[in-house]
Amino acid sequence: MAPIAVGDVLPDGKLAYFDEQDQLQEVSVHSLAAGKKVIVFGVPGAFTPTCSLKHVPGFIEKAEELKSKGVAEILCISVNDPFVMKAWAKTYPENKHVKFLADGSATYTHALGLELDLQEKGLGTRSRRFALLVDDLKVKAANIEGGGEFTVSSADDILKDL
Repeated sequence: MAPIAVGDVLPDGKLAYFDEQDQLQEVSVHSLAAGKKVIVFGVPGAFTPTCSLKHVPGFIEKAEELKSKGVAEILCISVNDPFVMKAWAKTYPENKHVKFLADGSATYTHALGLELDLQEKGLGTRSRRFALLVDDLKVKAANIEGGGEFTVSSADDILKDL
């Protein structure tokens, strides 16, 4: 399957998260993105070095600036279970705007065409690193990294697309 690209419609899918009452919830991507300008960014794994030290912190630091440019939601997706995503989100106590969403079986990642085979490294199927700017479900920017790179999917890169 070809990776999602500019002009494509963001596919729907179910992702999981823990709400403010610590209850496990399932949410459809379209319910979060329909009729809004959103950023969907994906990382290979929670607690991994580049993801934890660069990718996620950039979106947390730039969240207010992104919101000021009309972004309604900032969604972080990783092929991890919701318990891991909850624990990872707690490592960013300053975060007010980035939602951490679990794609435990990589079903949504496959729908995006952005899966990454990391079986050789003992990590199974993961997500390529990416950032999408989506306006009312239509992809306006698709910044997709090559394996192991972090050169085009940062919050600063998405700001340039706004």
